[in-house]
Amino acid sequence: MDYRYEEIAKMLDHSLLQPFLKTETLEAGISLALAYDVASVCILPYYVKRCADRLAGSTVQTSTTIGFPHGGHTTAIKAAEAQQAIDDGCQELDMVVNISKVLSGDWDYVTRDIKAVIDVAHAAGQKVKVIFENCYLDEDQKSRLCAICSELGADWVKTSTGYGTGGATLEDLQWMREKSAPQVQVKAAGGVRDLDRLLEVRALGVTRVGASATQTILDECRRRLKLEPIEFDELNNTSSY
Repeated sequence: MDYRYEEIAKMLDHSLLQPFLKTETLEAGISLALAYDVASVCILPYYVKRCADRLAGSTVQTSTTIGFPHGGHTTAIKAAEAQQAIDDGCQELDMVVNISKVLSGDWDYVTRDIKAVIDVAHAAGQKVKVIFENCYLDEDQKSRLCAICSELGADWVKTSTGYGTGGATLEDLQWMREKSAPQVQVKAAGGVRDLDRLLEVRALGVTRVGASATQTILDECRRRLKLEPIEFDELNNTSSY
């Protein structure tokens, strides 16, 4: 194997963004993320403060969404969302571009919109992942977004929300890696549901993956590496080796 468990686990943002998730499900998801020591928990914005409190002292980051999922919020609202999330303890912000403005070719607006969130986050020492929603875009639009994010110093470019008509394709991931500056990382979201797919996107230079199948992916990783399984009891929010 050309990977260690820690390398794979720290690629995963455990996604808890579905609007119907109950409090007990959010709590269980945070517990799972702690048990498997993933990169972050990407959680519904209203639950950020509680999530950050639970993750305090661990190596798991708190992340949430901005302008999610359609990106059509005003720039002022996106900036306010970012500030609120940071005040609540968020460390990584996954923001959606204004898809309508991208499709309309209003690149000045798109740049200002992204910059507003990056400025808020970077002023607080936190990071931003910029979501393109590639299923609606052509190659020129994706390239322009990669260039803008590179110029603005985004920390990641991200394929999708998981709520559009398509998720992360290998072609898009390769394109985004090639068109983004070396210091801008690439995140895949939507469709990475098993270890083989994760390893496939990793080979393209992807450093982060949004996933709800976290337990399935990491259980298989531990099995292949011949590590003891993590026994996670979702009902009681407990885990053990």
